[in-house]
Amino acid sequence: MGGNFTWHDFATRDDLASAFAAVVAGRLAEAIAARGEALIAVSGGATPAKFFAALSTQAIAWDKVVVTLIDERFVPMASPRSNAALVADNLLQGKAAVARFVPLYHEARSIEAAAALADGVLRKLAWPLDAAVLGMGNDGHTASFFPDAENLPELLDPASERTVLPVHAPSAGEPRLTLSAARIVAARFLALHIEGAEKRATFESATGTGEKKPIRAVIDASPKPVEVFWAP
Repeated sequence: MGGNFTWHDFATRDDLASAFAAVVAGRLAEAIAARGEALIAVSGGATPAKFFAALSTQAIAWDKVVVTLIDERFVPMASPRSNAALVADNLLQGKAAVARFVPLYHEARSIEAAAALADGVLRKLAWPLDAAVLGMGNDGHTASFFPDAENLPELLDPASERTVLPVHAPSAGEPRLTLSAARIVAARFLALHIEGAEKRATFESATGTGEKKPIRAVIDASPKPVEVFWAP
């Protein structure tokens, strides 16, 4: 494979979680040493639970870390589909329990209103992100940049001044909130965490000569190579 990324593969998912957690913790510690705090955005889904658990045990100054989300479903934290709940249950534990969490979800009359509220809150944080951890679906989406999103060009606009945007996509299941691609690719450390043969095949297809999927658009827009972490 070739492109604007660096590939890291591991024998097991446990090995990946441990190594990836150490790399991310190192980036956060460097940010704290340089600027007094660190800002990280993480993804939801089934893949990152082991990584979150491993990251939560890292001995860094978690009280100086701000955690937010790459994207979120338009559901409250009590919902089993909430990415915020996944982070609370798996990352904001142990040593990491003292980190500050800034959610994307806000109760509002519409996804557009919720996105505007989240945008106002998040733009006050210390950008750019020190670390952004992406996931990827089998359709090649990352963040909530679904191929069938009504506003996909706006989401992927590298010159966007928005921090959080609303997403309507039939394949998403419900409306979503997402960081803009502009905020994501500006991260000091940008990583993609994927697992399994199907995700690897999707990634290889997306970075090949076929249809340009959203993950490829993000990789191409990044000013630095995306660090890809994979295990079978």
